[in-house]
Amino acid sequence: MADKVLIYSRFPKTMMARFAERFELLDTGGMPAREVFPAEELAGIRAMLTAGGTPLDAEAMDLFPKLGAVVCYGTGYDGIDLTAAAARNIAVGHSPGANAASVADIAMTLMLAATRRILVADHYVRSGDWAGAKQSPMMRPQAGMPGRRIGVYGMGEIGRKIAARCAAFESEVGYFSRSKHDLPYQYFPTLEALADWCSVLMIAVRAGAETQHAVNADILRRLGADGYVVNISRGSVIDEKALVAALTDKTIAGAGLDVYEKEPHAPDALTALPNAVLAPHIGGHTLESHFAMQNCVLANLSAFFAGQRLPHAVKIA
Repeated sequence: MADKVLIYSRFPKTMMARFAERFELLDTGGMPAREVFPAEELAGIRAMLTAGGTPLDAEAMDLFPKLGAVVCYGTGYDGIDLTAAAARNIAVGHSPGANAASVADIAMTLMLAATRRILVADHYVRSGDWAGAKQSPMMRPQAGMPGRRIGVYGMGEIGRKIAARCAAFESEVGYFSRSKHDLPYQYFPTLEALADWCSVLMIAVRAGAETQHAVNADILRRLGADGYVVNISRGSVIDEKALVAALTDKTIAGAGLDVYEKEPHAPDALTALPNAVLAPHIGGHTLESHFAMQNCVLANLSAFFAGQRLPHAVKIA
């Protein structure tokens, strides 16, 4: 009999196909587990698969007295109460670096779309204004990439790939992270100092309590009227109300966002702004990334049911 795995978050069934070949999947469809499956069946669950941002606290874990492994589909695990998991001897796994290249690509796409005002240019063509030779202040020349100062907040796998891509565009690269690395980029001791220096702030830091609203009104003010912010991390890292205000009153020039505080709902105030380029959290949504993330999930689940340590475990303090 195949080992049972509870699908705790909502995933497209096509993304679960490889797992269904190896395990018996109990899919909640994103609904509360107790509303989908009887308590006695949940009591026997030993492993679950979840999206890293889906909340899973101590109370939720108590529904599964035999739970031994929580495996996140993707790099993030900010929704998991790691302290509660450690207290219950629950191993937590994820897919470190599996989607780094794809997310870095989206970061570059959003930056270029925002700084070169691609959405405005697209509308300029489609509306007939270009053919009609109509003047538009939004179409004035913008600064290019050579010599532009790009600040990367967070220098993990994704941050490093973003930095390498920016350097290939002949931009200057600086970064701030919890520690200094042996990298050919300028290190800044604080986020404030990085924001003062750069004209584009790339957010690639891991989400958590220490980064909640780290990019606030003060950081946005430091970027300045010609500054841009790009977020491919988690929506929680930016104070979204402060961002809307900064975009509205032109405290900063623009933003490129793939993540939001309350997904899948981008606030109306953001969607109405012409200087914001928005994507529906598709950073890691490529065929290559999904295959790599699924490999990590399969490796973690297989190891757990074999009584072995998770090969891609989150380090729980």
